[in-house]
Amino acid sequence: MSDAGDAIRVLVVEDDPVAADAHALYAGRVPGFVVTGVAHSRAAAVRLLDRTPVDLILLDLYLPDGHGLQLLRSLRAAGHSADVIAVTSARDLAIVREGVSLGVVQYVLKPFTFATLRDRLTRYAEFRATAGEASGQDEVDRALATLRTPQPASLPKGLSAPTLEAVTRTLRDAPSGLTATEAGVAVGISRITARRYLEHLVTDGRAARAPQYGQIGRPELQYRWITTMGR
Repeated sequence: MSDAGDAIRVLVVEDDPVAADAHALYAGRVPGFVVTGVAHSRAAAVRLLDRTPVDLILLDLYLPDGHGLQLLRSLRAAGHSADVIAVTSARDLAIVREGVSLGVVQYVLKPFTFATLRDRLTRYAEFRATAGEASGQDEVDRALATLRTPQPASLPKGLSAPTLEAVTRTLRDAPSGLTATEAGVAVGISRITARRYLEHLVTDGRAARAPQYGQIGRPELQYRWITTMGR
């Protein structure tokens, strides 16, 4: 890991205190990065930026006192040049385009895992480390590809992305949790298949499981979505 003086300084801007702490914890675990502050509002972010040098902002777009892009627009007008990774549930491509024009270098959609954020931060660090004059178009393209083209996450053998998305959505929409049987019925797959996907979500840190008691016979596992990394 880099020395603190050489590390990329990160400011986390997120209105949910639990999510903010999680984002800061995740960023601090990536070699070469150090979290210098956490802000829960646009106003708090401005105050921190006025007194603390920052290289990168992990920016939630939905803040209690204004949209994240409004914050970014005002920072640019004030001369702040920190790069920005938007950490958000916003999927509106018009907002994505506006963010890019203001200097958003990456988007991380909630909910996400540590591995996802680590990948984005590592690629950002590689891009930031490029220096000197490019020999030609190919070298420029390679530098930009480092930043823009994350590696797709591979799924265990036998699992498909569409079914995982369906199981994930079903579990997220069940605040009290679901058993594998209930998830299977909701998605239209077998209990055994549903349990494989649910166990994958547990392994990935996006779900938790606990025995469900109070019924005759062996207790069935209840799976619950972990909401730390997104709303």
